[in-house]
Amino acid sequence: MDIENLNGLLRPKSVAVIGASATPGKIGHTVLLNLKESNYQGGIYPINPNEQEILGFKCYQSVLDVKEPIDAAILTIPAKFVMDTVDQCGKKGIKGLIIITSGFSEVGQVELEKDLVAKARGYGMRILGPNIVGVLSNSDNFNGSFAPFLPFKGKGSLVSQSGALLIGIDAATYMRGIGFDKLISIGNMSDVDFADTIEWLDQDENTSCISLYIEGFKDGRRTIEVARKAKKPIVALKSGVSAHGAAAAASHTGSLAGAAKIYKSAFSQAGIIQAEDLDNLFDRTLALSQQPPLKGENILILTNGGGVGVLGTDAAEKYGIPLKFAPEDVQEELKKHMPDFGSAKNPVDLTGMAGNDWYFETVNFSHGHKWVDGLVVLYCETAMTDPMGIAKAIKDGVDKSGKADKPVTVSFVGGERSEKAMHWLVENGIPAYAAPDKALNAMAALREYQLIRETANNEPFVTNKADRSMALEIINKARQDNRTSLTEIEAKEVFKAYGLPVTQIRLSTNEDEAVKFAKEIGFPIVMKIVSPDILHKSDAGGVKVNVKDEQGVRDAFKEIMKNAKAYKADANIHGIVIQEMAPWGTEVILGSVNDPTFGPTVMFGLGGIFVEVLKDVTFKVAPFSKHQALGMMSEIKAAPILSGVRGEKPRDREMLAETICLYANMIMDLKDEISESDANPVLVYEEGKGLKVADARIILKKK
Repeated sequence: MDIENLNGLLRPKSVAVIGASATPGKIGHTVLLNLKESNYQGGIYPINPNEQEILGFKCYQSVLDVKEPIDAAILTIPAKFVMDTVDQCGKKGIKGLIIITSGFSEVGQVELEKDLVAKARGYGMRILGPNIVGVLSNSDNFNGSFAPFLPFKGKGSLVSQSGALLIGIDAATYMRGIGFDKLISIGNMSDVDFADTIEWLDQDENTSCISLYIEGFKDGRRTIEVARKAKKPIVALKSGVSAHGAAAAASHTGSLAGAAKIYKSAFSQAGIIQAEDLDNLFDRTLALSQQPPLKGENILILTNGGGVGVLGTDAAEKYGIPLKFAPEDVQEELKKHMPDFGSAKNPVDLTGMAGNDWYFETVNFSHGHKWVDGLVVLYCETAMTDPMGIAKAIKDGVDKSGKADKPVTVSFVGGERSEKAMHWLVENGIPAYAAPDKALNAMAALREYQLIRETANNEPFVTNKADRSMALEIINKARQDNRTSLTEIEAKEVFKAYGLPVTQIRLSTNEDEAVKFAKEIGFPIVMKIVSPDILHKSDAGGVKVNVKDEQGVRDAFKEIMKNAKAYKADANIHGIVIQEMAPWGTEVILGSVNDPTFGPTVMFGLGGIFVEVLKDVTFKVAPFSKHQALGMMSEIKAAPILSGVRGEKPRDREMLAETICLYANMIMDLKDEISESDANPVLVYEEGKGLKVADARIILKKK
């Protein structure tokens, strides 16, 4: 990334407004007026061949007529004039173009947009947009946009794909008292995208938290990598998370995959905190921009009302940080600052009698105590107390505890006085909210950030067990036969080439062969139809298990053939598989999709025939570490089954994690070949006894 050009684009020292207008209400006038009213200290050069002066600024016919150097040009002209203007800007040596103009890929003009980027890149220029609101920066006094004003000042910076939403957020910052240093509109992302802005903001000294409003990534995989390396917290709100492609999917995984699940996993892998909605984006940005991460699980709630304490307790459990009773020494000290009918357990109810002194003493002690990892302070407005006095007592208590590495969040429930007190707290570096659950959700965000950063930088699992040439030989043979799916035998051979433990298998074309192979493998056996036209064998009555003798083989052979032809009369049947009947084990599923945004993505969940009914699955973008593979097992509802329940011994989680990683390596290595795949069921045995892949399916990419 060309940092110098992005500096010129996002914090320019001088700017040209191409299409500047003397007519109020036009975007070219609004942008120029905003630059003036934001007290921007850089050079401002309006470009309009029909005007001599606008808003006190000298006008120029072209950027080429400006003698001084120009960092950025803001384009507000019609789309048909943009290409010629880019040439002029390139010749002038401008570093970046902020293209507010619409009329490109968002209306179907994809090729025009590609030509625009190619032309700009030829001059070494970067493009923000087109179809954007612009760039706003408090620390640079720069409102290079048609948003009404610079946002309320804060330490977060927001990147938004939606221009209209950015304008709304700009105004809302003042109503909420939650501020941003920068608001950046990226629109069509023809050039500069989320990955670029994350990388740049991570180096910006005025940004302590990066916030994103996302409709879709241009390059999801690169965005994950950039975010994973970021040193600052990132919080994202993703819209448009309906399932995509599920109706036409050929595999279990394809039918279960959806944008919401895959984005959620990708965010986790990248170390990005997810916001539930717009309110939550504000709330979490505030906490992450002002407070350190929550490094442990012990949070203490201080309150002057039992009701808000109970609400806080419920919220703590809901958001994954359930309360524990405070140790005896903590309780004994806290009892000194409350009446006998108070409670020091957790939540700590100081009662409605609590004033400034009690709040100061308890905050100061609790925040400094080694058992307390994070502190949530709740307050209900009473006639006997002054909310501003309570706010200052909380701030003093935190400051004098000397613990800068422990987070604090606050909630005041009350009227106008409480609102002013909370604004004061925010302005003084302590996030404050109007409801207890919001304060607890903010604390949960600080815990989530700590936990995901611990795993985000884990190096992906690497194997030397792969035989890529063997896998490609099998795939190429299928392509030569004009097939888009592999048979089970072929799929298992590909799996085997990447080190996955598959069951023994033979292909029989008649009853006698079936009997011969069954005897070689050893009874009991499993028999399954093999046809590229019958992917879900159970649905077609094409599977028989626990076949124990020769007569059973012959009977099963006839019945499977009959069922298959009834299911699909014109099916191309290769024969019937004779497979070792692996011992019973816990059934799980591994699957993959080649996601349009993130590429090869692994699914894991409870397996067997009910996988699409239960939908107890999770996803992860390949490749990933063994630690992250183990994490996938704890993300499903059936996680206790793998750990051992009701007298069952734990399953072989270590071997399962390694197999998941081998599978991820396979789909990554063969990303240009495999569209979807399943290993279902995978039979997982007791700890130390490994597992077996009992069935396999691979759908090829169409070429």
